[in-house]
Amino acid sequence: MENPNATLNLWVRQYAPAMRAWAIRRINDKEIAEDLVQDTFVAALQSFHSFEGKSNPKTWLFSILKHKILDYFRKKYKQNYVLTNDSGKGFFEGFFDRNSSWKEHNRPQNWEVHEAELLDDENFRAVLKLCMKLLPELWLSAVSLKYLEEKKGPEICEDLGISQANFWQILHRAKLQLRECINNEWFVK
Repeated sequence: MENPNATLNLWVRQYAPAMRAWAIRRINDKEIAEDLVQDTFVAALQSFHSFEGKSNPKTWLFSILKHKILDYFRKKYKQNYVLTNDSGKGFFEGFFDRNSSWKEHNRPQNWEVHEAELLDDENFRAVLKLCMKLLPELWLSAVSLKYLEEKKGPEICEDLGISQANFWQILHRAKLQLRECINNEWFVK
């Protein structure tokens, strides 16, 4: 029988750097991503006996890591978050009037740039990353799963343990906050 420790040590050397980079892109937090990769290898060692070798070890490990990331999001995002601005009013009160219509001065303006040009700009990507880090954890998770992982709404709702109505509201609010942050950090400066 194969020595699980020796095999796992080999897999750590072969796959850990790619797994770490992949997790960092999804979590946006280096330390947490590294912890999740480490947890992945612990889980792999614990269930080594169930690995039949029918798939590539890298595929198996990334599958475990994917589930670790989803578990992280599920646990992290069961909490409630309330955003407030400096005056203590709800963050979204500044965007809409009593009839839920845009307030004229807060109506989204056309940025008049091409998205491809922005995404090619390293400085813009840094601003986007900063703005994403400012999102509440649940919102960041929903946005990441929807737009980076390209998952479908029902699957995201199941992963995060939220209703579809809540999911779409979270996405809407996250996009509003991202737009406001990007406008303030990129276009106004």
